[in-house]
Amino acid sequence: MSVLAIGMSHRTADMRVLEKVSVGAPDVPKLLAELVECAAVSEAVLVSTCNRVEVYAVVDAFHAGLADVVGVLARHSGLGMGELHDHLYVHYAAAAVQHLFTVTAGLDSMVVGEAQILGQVRLAYQAARAAGSVGRTLHELVQQALRIGKRVHSDTGLDAAGPSVVGEALSDAEEVLDGLAGRHALIVGAGSMGGLAAAALRRAAIGSVTVANRTEANGARLAASLREQGVPADAVGLDDLPARVAEADVVVACTGAGGAVVLTEHVAARTRPLVVCDLGLPRDVEDGVGRVPGVRLVDLESLQRRLADAPSGLDTRAAKDMVAEEVRAYLAAQRSAAVTPTVTALRRRAAEVVDSELLRLDTRLPELDGAVRDELARTVRRVVDKLLHTPTVRVKELASGPDGSGYADALRELFGLDPSAPAALTAADPILDGRPS
Repeated sequence: MSVLAIGMSHRTADMRVLEKVSVGAPDVPKLLAELVECAAVSEAVLVSTCNRVEVYAVVDAFHAGLADVVGVLARHSGLGMGELHDHLYVHYAAAAVQHLFTVTAGLDSMVVGEAQILGQVRLAYQAARAAGSVGRTLHELVQQALRIGKRVHSDTGLDAAGPSVVGEALSDAEEVLDGLAGRHALIVGAGSMGGLAAAALRRAAIGSVTVANRTEANGARLAASLREQGVPADAVGLDDLPARVAEADVVVACTGAGGAVVLTEHVAARTRPLVVCDLGLPRDVEDGVGRVPGVRLVDLESLQRRLADAPSGLDTRAAKDMVAEEVRAYLAAQRSAAVTPTVTALRRRAAEVVDSELLRLDTRLPELDGAVRDELARTVRRVVDKLLHTPTVRVKELASGPDGSGYADALRELFGLDPSAPAALTAADPILDGRPS
């Protein structure tokens, strides 16, 4: 079984294609269920953000797994297989591990160094756990990726240097409106992106904020958080959008609703400048909004064009080196762990041989004193342990190398171990306890 990563991002597709493939939160459990029902797929995690859609799957064969995962994405998106393949990237085994670590560190983001992806990967993992599509392999891999992402940001200073997509969009708003201080903002959507928008607006000294959300209680919580930080804020339902858009100087839309919620008619009567930031995928804002005089539309498509070839301004070499080091360590640990069941089987075989010979000794010398027998048993077990110690430690060390996969096979061949024994031992491992590794 190996890990397969299949995805599409701002680097391989424009936003109109990404919009079709994107998966809203309500649809994630359904797609995860479809994925693990595939014959070649045993585990799956789905990451869907404003600029990427990726499936990480544990598969028993590359080509079968690829066909299964792409088939699910094609059915969901309505795109033909040819069009889908034109925009997909595929990573397998070690390359899939490297890709996930790179993504989680923020090194593959539209804005290099942004930290939001850490939370998005964590949410994707939690959704997969809730759907029952995560097993031991992806649990350990994603937890390691999250740990590495945090380490990269804390040890390299990427957090301080890397803005977010929200920050980039609001920088346009600041330019158009000559600053956001004292202005009124409308945030449409109270999810993680809405929370980021609220934090960015507060830092920009926004005058007041209205949060519009389908579930008013969630909007009210975000508004309350803003008030606690000294920003006047209230919350409304989406039914109040027309009136609230009319009051706003800047609108940040990020609902993930699956269709436009900010309509052209909402801004048609504008008499003063308005900036609308559409950060939803699928889009939350109708195309016509950007054609209304006095309205500036900033969306993911325009951000993609602007940031595609822009230098990040960061020295990312240290971060990339850190990720490469972590990939090597993870793969070495996985290779070393793979030989553990074989070592366990060898020690079990040795124990069985010792027990058999001691039983034979009892049969041949029934009058042997009990204390003498116990000392003989301890001596024999010590001899066996000492004989096995060096080869079992060494085989784990050798197996951790890039070409170490054959050492477990050699050990099984040399000692006549049942090849199914390691598999049985692996299958008997306890279930995940849900705690980060």
